[in-house]
Amino acid sequence: MHRPLALILAVALLAVGFLVAQNLAPAPPAAATRTQAAIGEEEAPVPVPEPSNQALSYYRSGNVLWFVDLLWGLLVPVLLLFTGISARIRTWAQKLGRTWFFVVGIYFVIFAILNFILTLPLSYYEDFIRQHAYGLSNQSLAKWWSDALKSLAVGILGGFLFLWVPYLLLKKSPRRWWLHISLLAIPFLIFVMLISPILIDPLFNDFGPMKDKALEAKILALAGRAGIEGGRVYEVNKSVDTSSVNAYVTGFFQTKRIVLWDTILAKLNDRELLVVMGHEMGHYVLNHIITGLIFSFFLILAALYLAYRAANGLIEKYKYRFGFESLSDIASLPLLVLLIGVFSFALSPLAMAFSRYQEHEADRFALEITRDNHAAATAFVKLQQENLSIPRPGVVYRVWRLSHPAVGERIDFCNEYHPWRSGQPMKYADRFK
Repeated sequence: MHRPLALILAVALLAVGFLVAQNLAPAPPAAATRTQAAIGEEEAPVPVPEPSNQALSYYRSGNVLWFVDLLWGLLVPVLLLFTGISARIRTWAQKLGRTWFFVVGIYFVIFAILNFILTLPLSYYEDFIRQHAYGLSNQSLAKWWSDALKSLAVGILGGFLFLWVPYLLLKKSPRRWWLHISLLAIPFLIFVMLISPILIDPLFNDFGPMKDKALEAKILALAGRAGIEGGRVYEVNKSVDTSSVNAYVTGFFQTKRIVLWDTILAKLNDRELLVVMGHEMGHYVLNHIITGLIFSFFLILAALYLAYRAANGLIEKYKYRFGFESLSDIASLPLLVLLIGVFSFALSPLAMAFSRYQEHEADRFALEITRDNHAAATAFVKLQQENLSIPRPGVVYRVWRLSHPAVGERIDFCNEYHPWRSGQPMKYADRFK
């Protein structure tokens, strides 16, 4: 759950009220005994399930595909550079576009389409064939093609409209472009976060109000306890694409929203969903969006600076093969993609570690605001099983790919973290009512 909201005290209060009413009424002793047994059962640790054979197979094949993706992501720009294809695309763009802005735009359109074609077989296998083979996809071939072409169109439009900005900085400030682009990246990311929920996401799935109004009322009540005003809860019909489950936060300022896949609504009960919502609310309350943007700035800065340091030497050595002599030449785009990809890979353990820390603290917030450890643990058990997750993946996966704590660790934390039972202070008690 992206990376990255919950609402259970209302349920807890209703449960307490119900139990009090039962105790005041002339109920038979056996009923009270069953209630105490149920309470004891919920305080017992929830075991971490062993991964199924299918989950293990999915994990291992996923690691192989991850490695293939990395290699392919490097080979495509290398191919475009050393064959001179990139330089020829630039020459075509110059003939068609004439003015600099259109040369940059036309080059990017051709580049994006060519990259789409070169990566299409791998994308088709990974996102369609494999997902169906493991029972994780409900998507029709027509829907897959539609989404793929929409993604291409969105990428082309964005590149055509905005790629001229970094290339202008490359031209005007050849020694400080990495700093200027990094500074501009943050407002650009904020802009994308603003428009994505209302302009981009609805292109791929239907977003609407929650159908379960009683559950929505509980979620909004919990949001009120967390001090979140103006947030909205949306249900998205992801069941047309997948059988896996997820929920996430998205948007910024007036477009912020909590999104629940309809698959998670079908497979988790209300208490589990409210813990999930508590996690997502934690991201808002703990300012994870802001701190994430700040951290992203430093990662972007580092990757671009390293690319700057490496680029000129490569251009000087291979300029006749590349067909350009300056990084400000639009034909250098594959070189930038290659270098930024390499250094982003090198920096990704830092990004993953930071993301895992934020997700862990959002889990803590969810437990503190709901105090429903049992529902939190059973929710993660269901997520493990529905998403074919591995509870305790290997070191390489953990360091390079894991943006959330391992699901086994999250279940363990739900079992172990309950300071209110022993009167210990809570970390975020001052953040909610």
